[in-house]
Amino acid sequence: MSKIVKSEDQWRQELTPEEFHILREKGTERPFSGRYNNFKGAGVFKCTGCGAILFDSAAKFDSGCGWPSFYQPAAASDVAEHRDVSHGMVRTEVTCGNCGGHLGHVFPDGPRPTGQRYCINSVSITFDEKEPKKS
Repeated sequence: MSKIVKSEDQWRQELTPEEFHILREKGTERPFSGRYNNFKGAGVFKCTGCGAILFDSAAKFDSGCGWPSFYQPAAASDVAEHRDVSHGMVRTEVTCGNCGGHLGHVFPDGPRPTGQRYCINSVSITFDEKEPKKS
């Protein structure tokens, strides 16, 4: 998939106001409000903005933080990490490696094998059910 480059006006036309706020303006949904916080389906999670695969459901875990959490992206190139010093904190922001949309933050307090907790806004991802394996 080639990198997506669009103007903010183009994004605003393609996304809902809530999606635009989170993906393009680095907003955050309220904790425990997102549709994927307690979701248990088997499949992949894709970027709402561009459809790039970001996380596999096998890496999803219940962190209790109020947002969907994953211990690793589907592939390292699927997400980009950036230093975030907003709101008087030092954190690591996670964005889509394909379109640059804001996904959430990553923290070093996750489970094995990575020890990472990718804390992701439900609004920034969509779910795609895995197709059954063919015998």
